[in-house]
Amino acid sequence: MSPDATAAAQEARFAADLTAALNHQPATVLLAVSGGPDSMAMLLLAAAAMPGRIRAATVDHRLRPEAAAEAAMVARLCETLGVPHATLVPAEPIAGSSIQARARSARYALLAEHARAIGAEAIATAHHVDDQAETFLMRAARGSGLSGLSGVRARTVIAGIAVVRPLLEWRRAELRAIVRRAEAPFVDDPANADPRHDRTRFRQLLDRNEWLDPPHLARAAALLAEADGDIRATVEWFWGERAQVDGDNVRLLAAGLPREVTRRLVRRAIGTVREAAGITTPPWSESAQIEALLDGLAEGRRATQAGVIGSARGDMWRFRPAPPRRTG
Repeated sequence: MSPDATAAAQEARFAADLTAALNHQPATVLLAVSGGPDSMAMLLLAAAAMPGRIRAATVDHRLRPEAAAEAAMVARLCETLGVPHATLVPAEPIAGSSIQARARSARYALLAEHARAIGAEAIATAHHVDDQAETFLMRAARGSGLSGLSGVRARTVIAGIAVVRPLLEWRRAELRAIVRRAEAPFVDDPANADPRHDRTRFRQLLDRNEWLDPPHLARAAALLAEADGDIRATVEWFWGERAQVDGDNVRLLAAGLPREVTRRLVRRAIGTVREAAGITTPPWSESAQIEALLDGLAEGRRATQAGVIGSARGDMWRFRPAPPRRTG
């Protein structure tokens, strides 16, 4: 196949993948472009496949001195391609523990705010097959459950806006080849080669062991995501049938439910109570470990987690704000 035919086929493939992720023909989509080869390839594909319907943004977290130059590099390529571009910077410095998680939250908040400001219907990121395989192995090694093993979703909502990943069936090598063929600039994040990061170690594991096939691992994650979606729908139905919400109190009829369904309903109950009562500490997430709480409630004992107390009277479980601790 000639280079032109290859490029045309890849552009058509990208347009089809983006349409599938959105579930409709795209209107205006904001591309998250860091300057790495993956996101630069996405920029090139999108600019050719859907001219006039894309915008691009680069987030400078102000964590590395090189980031400003990398954002400027992306801006120059966007100008060449005729794609509007913005560099986004957090209003406050990112600091403290778990700095990578804080940077991710700040990044998506900035992208979501910009997407709304320009009327974009979704944000597109450049996650691909190899990212998916690395994520699957990382989470399996940590003992993640079904939701975690489902990996990176083709479509999700973050910071109140749709986020799509149209490259989840593309390989890292073919994306890098697209950038090289176009003679477009890109940068390799030095953190990607830093063995202190879990993802780097799992990337090296995949590189050194051909029998760990990334497409097969990514396929496993996709099948688990499908199963997870079915369970989410089941949980939604049981929540409507068995949960009673009264302000910051939730009652849940827990009789005869599978453990995973119960686990998700209890997490939802805790989140509902915390939101209604304005509880912000201690931290809470939908993936929190709650096995001790479930065991206690099943045995008829009270238990507290994340500022919420759970109690059981037969098959009816009640969740409400935990009373403040006595001091002195």
